[in-house]
Amino acid sequence: MADVKPQGFRPPFATFTAPLSALLAALFGFVVGNAYGEPWTGFVIGAILGAIIAFAIDKLPFGRTQSRLGTIVILGLAGLMTGSAGGVVSGVIIGAVLSWFIYWLDRGEYRKNVPVYYTAGQTLWHNSFMLICGLIFFFLIAPLMPVMWLSFNAQDFFTFTPEMLNFEAAGYSLKHYRDFLTTEEWMIPLKNSLIIAPIATVISVSFGTLAAIGLSQSHVPARRAIMAILISPMIVPLIISATGMFFFYAPLGNWIETNLGLSQTFVGYVKVILAHAVLGVPFVIITVTATLVGFDNSLTRAAANMGANPVTTFFRVQMPLILPGVISGGLFAFITSFDEVVVVLFVGSARQQTLPWQMFTGLREQISPTILAAATILVVISIMLLTTVELLRRRSERLRGLSPG
Repeated sequence: MADVKPQGFRPPFATFTAPLSALLAALFGFVVGNAYGEPWTGFVIGAILGAIIAFAIDKLPFGRTQSRLGTIVILGLAGLMTGSAGGVVSGVIIGAVLSWFIYWLDRGEYRKNVPVYYTAGQTLWHNSFMLICGLIFFFLIAPLMPVMWLSFNAQDFFTFTPEMLNFEAAGYSLKHYRDFLTTEEWMIPLKNSLIIAPIATVISVSFGTLAAIGLSQSHVPARRAIMAILISPMIVPLIISATGMFFFYAPLGNWIETNLGLSQTFVGYVKVILAHAVLGVPFVIITVTATLVGFDNSLTRAAANMGANPVTTFFRVQMPLILPGVISGGLFAFITSFDEVVVVLFVGSARQQTLPWQMFTGLREQISPTILAAATILVVISIMLLTTVELLRRRSERLRGLSPG
């Protein structure tokens, strides 16, 4: 237990903080130097600069805010010497990351969230694990950044122009967003998506919630097998599901048109909506089932003893408590329908062309940055919906007493 460190200690500067700080700064310098054709020169300069900044943060009597702002300003001014706005932005970002890292090491904050009895090796693994998780998250998100950045390109091609890289105003424009919002080529698919996705979501939520409540009852026979069948659309490869839906809905649609006299366009919408509802049901079942795990069934029995019928009990007792799970499932179902393209290609027709279908077609036939503008809008909508899901999850935990209010 000799290597157990108390929380709040400051590690040795010369053998711990300074070398690690210099190494991170050297890596930044290598990347920046590579952009100018001198990677190893940048590596050396970065190492020296990192050691100097670490020394200043360790020895000078400044707080966290002053130390970080000072580092950001210094590296921002260094970036200004390159003569481009991109250099300033890069310097500010590197300064923010480097100053946080140095302060985190120098003040011993890397032990802040670990138990006091952790050894040095355990602490190293804890922080390494957090770094690995952060890198995984970064590499999942990073591909979206160029797409969103290029959507503001002033030119009509998928290339970062010198003006964009130098952050000059002439390199940026909102014209692709104007094209998206003002042309029928994009607004009709968006209208179709806004018709299909909400209706499919309502159907998914209705059937998924009822299925989850039914399968949560212990007396239901073969409920595990039924659950496996109901969630299979999210497990089976989508191309297989789409093929099966085509062979099922095509003759069904022909029968409806022939015997009920409904128009082909209306039947096409019905087929796509039902297909998307099938894809959304598993998400509703899973989220509602997770909410029902902590549900107190004595509440429904108490309502029945007081004379409430099953419908009243459901809407007045169960629904308010499982509502966060229901809404979360509905949001997932909406995202699934709104972003789906494979099933629409198999089941729908040109009149049911959705926004993802238009984007897919545009990538094959005419590559325009307007596709990137549409993708950016979809990403923003997805982020907003997933943020709502997270807020509802936390509210659900508070209602069930799993987290403090």
